[in-house]
Amino acid sequence: MRIDIISVVPELLESPFSHSIMKRAQQKGLAEVHLVNLRDYAHDKHRTVDDYAFGGGAGMVMKIEPIAACIEDLKSKRHYDEIIYMSPDGEQFSQAIANRLSSLENILILCGHYKGVDERVREHFITREISVGDYVLSGGELAAAVVSDAVIRLIPGVLNDETSALSDSFQDNLLAPPVYTRPAEFRGWKVPEVLLSGHEANIHHWRHEQAIQRTRQRRPGLIE
Repeated sequence: MRIDIISVVPELLESPFSHSIMKRAQQKGLAEVHLVNLRDYAHDKHRTVDDYAFGGGAGMVMKIEPIAACIEDLKSKRHYDEIIYMSPDGEQFSQAIANRLSSLENILILCGHYKGVDERVREHFITREISVGDYVLSGGELAAAVVSDAVIRLIPGVLNDETSALSDSFQDNLLAPPVYTRPAEFRGWKVPEVLLSGHEANIHHWRHEQAIQRTRQRRPGLIE
């Protein structure tokens, strides 16, 4: 899988993809993440990528010319299965969306900034808009990193234990059950006996019941 991310400040994204699972995924050749500086496609000596909004109002708007030039240049080199715009008013990101995106080959992500992008970008270039929550960030970079991380970790071979992702929260519309590790007792706080029993069927049943209980308590809307 290849993910290209267009940003006004690509430096913000260098760290998330240079460590841990994201770094190993790229070292294994299972994923590629390329950061594209939108200012490289600006047409003036100041590398301007924003301007005032028609009609007035506070805040600047990302210009269509550099975005169009950037996307068209990238599309001339490869086909993109999705061109995603990170936006607070996009569809809410979910594990189901991450699962679908993980099966794609090439993804292009545009990070918003300022008051957003010229609407014509969304109308003519974007195939999908995604939000990571009902709040506003300073830019789309952190949101793009969240989406990329959630997608890349699902690619077969990225995680050392490929079954790990299958037991994550939301994979079956349930939150993950409680987990424990050594020691079996700490300050009188004990690990549930069933987890120490070695009885696989009982452990599976306990975990499923705990997942249902936790989901009802914390995210009842998932069950409904």
